[in-house]
Amino acid sequence: MKGKVLAKTVRRSVALPRQLVKEVSEVAPPELRQNLNRLVTVALQEFAAKRKARDFEEAMAQMAADPAIQAECAVISKEFATTEADGLRDDEPRPDLLR
Repeated sequence: MKGKVLAKTVRRSVALPRQLVKEVSEVAPPELRQNLNRLVTVALQEFAAKRKARDFEEAMAQMAADPAIQAECAVISKEFATTEADGLRDDEPRPDLLR
């Protein structure tokens, strides 16, 4: 017996305020103005990407404020201090590494 194959799309009926549809259509890129389905899809993709980016930034800020992480970063910086003092500017090309 074969299992059901899930469709790649999900159909949902959504009630949107007329003014919102008008406003969004006015500011949408020309290729999306006449295709509300595509416009909603793009808007939801952008929403998800922004939320993920915000969550990542919050996690990084929490990590940066963590005393244990700060201590580890200080140890790493101290260990690399000698290497960083090699006399080369950061933007100076290293011919020996370009071979």
